[in-house]
Amino acid sequence: MPLNRRKFLKKSAVTGAGVAIAGAAAAPAAEAAESRGPGRPTKPAKRYALTVMGTTDLHGNVFNWDYFKDTAYSDAKGNSVGLARISTLVNQIREERGHCNTLLLDAGDTIQGTPLTYYYAKVDPITAKGGPVHPMAQAMNAIGYDAAALGNHEFNYGIETLRKFEHQLDFPLLGANAVDAKTLKPAFPPYFMKHFHVPGAPPVKVAVLGLTNPGIAIWDKAYVQGKLAFPGLEEQAAKWVPKLRSMGADVVIVSAHSGSSGTSSYGDQLPYVENAAANVAKQVPGIDAILVGHAHVEIPELKVTNEATGKTVVLSEPLCWGERLTLFDVELVFAKGRWEVESVAASLLNSNTVADDPKITRLLRDEHAKVVEYVNQVVGSATDTLTTVDARYKDAPIIDLITKVQEDVVRAALAGTAYASVPVIAQASPFSRTSQIPAGEVTIRDLSSLYVYDNTLVAKLMTGAQVRAYLEYSAEYFVRTAADAVVDTEKLTNANGRPDYNYDYVSGLVYDIDVAQAAGSRIKNLTYNGAALDDAQQFVLAVNNYRANGGGAFPHVASATELWAESTEIRTRIAEWVTAKGELDPKDFASVDWRLTRDGTPVF
Repeated sequence: MPLNRRKFLKKSAVTGAGVAIAGAAAAPAAEAAESRGPGRPTKPAKRYALTVMGTTDLHGNVFNWDYFKDTAYSDAKGNSVGLARISTLVNQIREERGHCNTLLLDAGDTIQGTPLTYYYAKVDPITAKGGPVHPMAQAMNAIGYDAAALGNHEFNYGIETLRKFEHQLDFPLLGANAVDAKTLKPAFPPYFMKHFHVPGAPPVKVAVLGLTNPGIAIWDKAYVQGKLAFPGLEEQAAKWVPKLRSMGADVVIVSAHSGSSGTSSYGDQLPYVENAAANVAKQVPGIDAILVGHAHVEIPELKVTNEATGKTVVLSEPLCWGERLTLFDVELVFAKGRWEVESVAASLLNSNTVADDPKITRLLRDEHAKVVEYVNQVVGSATDTLTTVDARYKDAPIIDLITKVQEDVVRAALAGTAYASVPVIAQASPFSRTSQIPAGEVTIRDLSSLYVYDNTLVAKLMTGAQVRAYLEYSAEYFVRTAADAVVDTEKLTNANGRPDYNYDYVSGLVYDIDVAQAAGSRIKNLTYNGAALDDAQQFVLAVNNYRANGGGAFPHVASATELWAESTEIRTRIAEWVTAKGELDPKDFASVDWRLTRDGTPVF
């Protein structure tokens, strides 16, 4: 039966009550012989097969469409994306297993990531009076999701946008560890419970616990500080799983917006693990399966042994963007007066094996067309083709464009203040390896592909010594490569799994990165205005909010004095800059500030 969102939100969003609903249809049950002792006739044991389907990190993908390239999505691995494909897979499983024997979940990061989601957060916002229903809400409601966990990117546009999206859903957004900062009570429903009817036996009670990522406290600090807190997944699961079992849950599924690696990108800035899903499985008894999210990796099935009980907990992560659908096949048997989970197996379905569900594409055809028109608006022209292809290991003009825009915006913001004379430097990362601004007309989608995140700009006060440490940390991105070794650019970067977005250029300084040296001793010939950098010199660092709040665990920046911040996206600032100039010419923004060396000899 459908859940009435208004009644539920009034009753439980503040108190933290969960959601419990009964499955409307009776489900078939298989029977197996169960011995009743010597000389007594055997009585068939009741069995029940439940299928739990899951997606994660949809990031605004409804259609199999690349808004940045203005064409159908494609990648080197032949993947397809979007909820329209997922809907087809879901329909197939429901037809095969019986709709009444299935559950459909998501593990978060839904309303950020494509121009589609940006458009309905900022251009035609869902928060406006009489505003539209979010396309992701429309699609997920139409497909019939049962519950979803909160992802960290749900908070990127602020709490008002998130609450409006939540209000538009026909299913609950779960977050047991998203709590009110003052009362520490859940700010979102922690769990969802559904009863599955079995003829001749008690219903099977399935509980879903939702957990989100503690990193939200850093990444979206501007929106959540003083309002919401995000304690660790392990401690909150340990609190809620026993409650769910005491409420009669026969099956406990966790939907966790947290990877399985046990690592954290934010270092020791928080006492909670970022990628804690496997920790939860190991440490918290009573969980049968975990739908994993956040890490954007493909895990068909990962078996983890619980340390207290010795029982196996099954994890699965369906990649991202609707590229895969997780299936948990849960087999139960009714024994000794209760349902017991006999086995859990996980597998993945690939959305490239099916076509879009026309029901979903028809539903959102108009919204899609609006966004395609929006991203194809021409904002200027480029004299040269600019690309990020080699931006990871060579100072590329296309990244200099980002730093130039950030410098200009911050200088203008600080004009007339006590810091107006302090030199402004800027950081930027090579987010994409495939972004290109072609010579000729420049569109919003060209600029959006360069800056894919909805980051905003912050000005931080740093010293020369702190900037030097910042650059050394950034240079850990490169794999140590001996002076006489052959250079393979595919193996030169991402040391220790460091992602591209956690490598920063810093403009306004000139320096070498000596990759033959050990990490921590790589920054050489660091100068400002032609002279060796003075450790006591003050700088204003124009930095994105992710980094400013501690994302990537770069040294000093999170604790540095904040001089200014704004809520306009850096992507928008780049579009404004290009529009004002009319022409994008590298001579207006490009300079070679850094290079890779080995024992002082340039690599390229």
